[in-house]
Amino acid sequence: MQRKIRVLVGKPGLDGHDRGAKVVAAALRDAGMEVIYTGLHQTPAQIVEAAVQEDVDVVALSVLSGAHMTLFPEVQHLMQDSGIGDKLLTGGGIIPADDMRELGAMGMGRLFGPGSSTVDIVAYIREWYAGRFGADALSPLPPPPARPEPVVGSGEFPAPAPPPLDRHHARAARRAVPKRRAAAKKKPAAKRGAVAKRKPAAKKKAVAKKKAVAKRRPAARRKKAPERPRRVAKRAAPRKGARKRARGR
Repeated sequence: MQRKIRVLVGKPGLDGHDRGAKVVAAALRDAGMEVIYTGLHQTPAQIVEAAVQEDVDVVALSVLSGAHMTLFPEVQHLMQDSGIGDKLLTGGGIIPADDMRELGAMGMGRLFGPGSSTVDIVAYIREWYAGRFGADALSPLPPPPARPEPVVGSGEFPAPAPPPLDRHHARAARRAVPKRRAAAKKKPAAKRGAVAKRKPAAKKKAVAKKKAVAKRRPAARRKKAPERPRRVAKRAAPRKGARKRARGR
């Protein structure tokens, strides 16, 4: 009877880098497996307890802290005590080749180092599952995802980018550009300069227009200053001696 392979991906210890674990978990999911991710900063006991509760077939550990010689044997010992010692214990991380051989001698599964291909990880888990439960229990691989992914085999690296052109080749490449393209590129710059020059003239026209509108307003709207009252000069009263002289005459 065919069924999906159940894989538990764990991050034991104080390692906080989980990008690689998430990439592997996504690749296993795309390969038709059921993946349970425990999250960061898990103890070996928590990982084994989750594996028992989820009834997984594979326990995969991601260790980048350098504590692989302590964490892998501890998880293996706890799995044996919990009755799931027959499950596959695999994983990866920054593990030297000598340590991989030593852990393999202890009964661990295949370990994957930096730069390993997710295709190899999927093929290894499917091969182990088919060897234990038979090829008939292995479900077929689903079609590849629609998103473009570069497929690089184990030990291979993507092709390097072409080197940048030196001064001589860069100058020759610029000369090879047709003149029409160069003229088309220069035209928008000239138009931008013309538009920038027109802006001050437009501002002057707007100011002149405001002044003209202000002059056209009727005189009634303009406020007049209040007129001051005119002062009338008073004649000085004649002196007493002057009146007597006038009478004597």
